[in-house]
Amino acid sequence: MFQQHRTMLLGVAYRLLGSFADAEDVVQEAWLRWSGVDQSAIEAPGRFLATVVTRLSIDRMRLVHRHRETHVGQWLPEPVLTQEGRPLGPAETAAQRETLSLAMLRVMQRLSVPERAVFVLREAFGLPYEEIGGILGLGAAHARQLYRRGSNHMTGGRDRFTVDPGLHRDLVERFLLAARTGERDVLERLLAQDVTMWCDGGGKVSVALRPVSGAERVSRLLIGSIAKHSSVDFRIAELNGQAGLLIRLDSQWHVCSFEVADNLIIGVQWVADPDKLEHITT
Repeated sequence: MFQQHRTMLLGVAYRLLGSFADAEDVVQEAWLRWSGVDQSAIEAPGRFLATVVTRLSIDRMRLVHRHRETHVGQWLPEPVLTQEGRPLGPAETAAQRETLSLAMLRVMQRLSVPERAVFVLREAFGLPYEEIGGILGLGAAHARQLYRRGSNHMTGGRDRFTVDPGLHRDLVERFLLAARTGERDVLERLLAQDVTMWCDGGGKVSVALRPVSGAERVSRLLIGSIAKHSSVDFRIAELNGQAGLLIRLDSQWHVCSFEVADNLIIGVQWVADPDKLEHITT
């Protein structure tokens, strides 16, 4: 019974935490709790397990919040390979795909813990407010208010997360070619003038510690970072439901994901923290 719900539970925990390793820990803890109850007395196992995982994730969110405040540089979510829906299950709706993207997971960090929980359960899984309230120990009206507040905090336009997959991949392929050949002017033309790049090296890899904005500055940083290395390898992969890049600079792997709008790249997430990439690079 637990296994048939495991993918969904992992998807809930990952969207809430932005860390696949933490999500796995939460789901394992939920399994231990499931093993210790009288399962025959539970009328709705899926709802019971979703409640357990959500509450465990909320507890962990509050714990890791302090850690992220002391994180060296910018904190970005942990990327996940999602080919064929594994390990987070198929993203069958636009909302499920959106809430998996690294860009939205990054933006969701601005929400309070209750707002994020309500937002994920409502957006990604379409739960009614009454059920969300039951999971979180709130009234339906309070859950609705939290969702409205969280949605208002997600500024910048929701359309930035809903680009046609074919267009998105085409831009990634053109980005790869320009980066591989070192053509900074070509790369710059793929970027919106107000493009922003966020980098996360976790204090272990040297990257920009603050967001870098502007097409010229971002293209110079990207080409310069790649040119420093004698051995470079690029691979297109499905990351969090979207086309992205795995980039090996000498022996160090990096992950690059993109936000796209109006046929231009408007945001770049560059993850170099080896702890966040271990399950990808192995």
